[in-house]
This record gives sequence, C-alpha cells and structure tokens, in this order.
Amino acid sequence: MIGLILAGGIGSRFWPLSRRRRPKQLLDLLGGGSLVAATARRVEPLCGAERTWVCTTEELAAGVAAELPDLDASRILGEPSGRNTAPAIGWAVRTMPEAARREVIAVMPSDHWVADEDAFREALSRGTSAVERGDHDVVTVGIAPAWPETGYGYLELDAPAEVLSVQPVVRFTEKPDADTAARFKASGRHFWNAGIFLFRGTVLLDLYREHLPELAAGIERLAADDLDADRRREIYAGLESVSIDYGLMERLDSIGCVVADCGWNDLGSWASLAEALPADGDGNRTVGDTFAVDARDNLLFADEGAVAVIGTEGLAVVRTGDSVLVVPRERAQEVREVVERLAALGRLDLL
Repeated sequence: MIGLILAGGIGSRFWPLSRRRRPKQLLDLLGGGSLVAATARRVEPLCGAERTWVCTTEELAAGVAAELPDLDASRILGEPSGRNTAPAIGWAVRTMPEAARREVIAVMPSDHWVADEDAFREALSRGTSAVERGDHDVVTVGIAPAWPETGYGYLELDAPAEVLSVQPVVRFTEKPDADTAARFKASGRHFWNAGIFLFRGTVLLDLYREHLPELAAGIERLAADDLDADRRREIYAGLESVSIDYGLMERLDSIGCVVADCGWNDLGSWASLAEALPADGDGNRTVGDTFAVDARDNLLFADEGAVAVIGTEGLAVVRTGDSVLVVPRERAQEVREVVERLAALGRLDLL
C-alpha cells in the first residue's frame, strides 16, 4: 500500500508544550522519538520509506523532514494554508504520480499512539484486502470503545463485529452526549472512528467529483504545471474548508470498517496522554523530574525544571521553559481555550 501521513495540525490542546512551530506531532511525548517518526516507523513494514508520503504545512515541512531523514523531500507536501482534512487529503492524493493513485492508499494522522503495532498493521492489511476486492470504496478503522467517550466520532455497524472483521458502516455519529455514548458502548455495534481511511486514490478523486465537485475542481486547478507560488496559494486558500468525515465519508453508501484491537490512543489531550502512560501505586502518571506527596491520579509532566504536588487529585500539571498549566484532567479538552485567549491577547510569544 501507499502510506499518507497527515502532519499539519497545531495540537492546541497540548499547550504549553505544543507550539505553532513545533506542534504535537513533532514532540516526543512517550519516549522513542517524535510522534510523526513513530507513525512512519509503524507503517514502514507495509509501505517502506519509498512509498510513504506526508502532508503537512509549508511552515512545518522543514521540521517534519528533520524527523524523517529517510524520506525523500519530494514526498513531504507542504500545504500553502490549513484548509482541513478533505482538501489536504484530496490535494495530496492528486499530487502523487498516476501509478501511485491507482494503488490502495492508507491515510492516517501523525499524532496517534498504538501500543500493539503488529495488530495495527494486520488491521490495515485486512482493510487493504477489502478495498482491493472491491467490497467497499473506502474502509475505515474502528476501535471498540473502552469507555463512553463524548469527544470521539462513532461508527455504527449492522451487528456486533469481531476483531479484524470488515463490516459495512451504517452511519457516522460525531461526539454524542454522555447518555448516547454510554448506549453506544453497550451496544457492541458502535466503534470509535480512528480517523484512518483506506481507498484507491483514483476512486477517492472520483468520489470528490461526485460529492464535493467545487473542491475537486479546485484540486484539479492546483495540478496545473504552470502555476506560480502566489497563484497556488491563492487557489488553495479558496478551497472549501471541510473535514473528510463531514464532507465525504458520511455521504458514502459503500464504506466499511475494519475492527482493530491495537491499544489505540488518539493523544487528543493531556488526559489522553495520561491513559497511555504507566501509573504508580497512587495512580499518578509522570514524565520528567516530578514529585508527588499524598497525591492521587495526577498527570505530572516536566519538560524543564521540576514539578511537585501535595494533596492534589485528578490534575494535569505541565511545566515548560516559559509556562505552567494546571487543569483538572476531566477538563483537559478545554486547554485550547487558553490558546484562543492568548491569541486574542496577541501573546504570540507563548504560542
């Protein structure tokens, strides 16, 4: 297969560690290198460095290249501006050579974590086979919900599904309320949407023409050989900003789900990171120089200096060189509001 890694996000919920010029995917949060490098290593047995592409932003392209020294620079694609996942994926696929577009392409985020990489690769292989057979135009990866999460999208299947089976998707549901999420978890038919998609590139572009005709036309204009940089940026900035889930996947009749059991974690917030770290006897998860006294169920992260807590419970405490964040773990999704406040105040020094 062809691997397409999406590495253009800003990771605002990982402030203060994640910044504009070095966002989450370029950070080493769990040891063993940056998240984007871990993603590339994870899929290398399936595609190899010579069949791996990365879609990022012009601003981050150099940083991504530094993390992926084995990847040819021509396969690191820098978006002129951020326009969400549907434009990014469509433009990246159209940029590939025609021979690559005819193959099965696996699109995946660069900032997720997978504990069992063999099981992850087996799920991608099963999904690829389903696409090659023509069972579905697109196959996505579903994860059995471990808790009634309200921050994820869900895939509803016809019936409960075994691990590594590929079943038709009945509908997508984005970020349900708590009662609905609890019902989904109990059903056995609902799976977290991991945001990983498999398809033939030629088929995807045909689906764009059918369901997103204006976006498809803009992507074709970008493929012209005679565009200068300014005109390219102008066209790209005019593309419809829509996610591939909303813009395309929810409209398709032929989409399948391969069920994976691989220790997946989207690392969407400091609370998610805590779930991926080992806990001490008091339930504290720690990175760096940290000390906990009479404290339980905290995430303590010291990028520089030290962090010490006494008598706290259920907090995320993060220290960097210029900032400290303290937030209840259950409110970790709200960290982006701090980033928005800093931007409104013009505090670019902290962004």
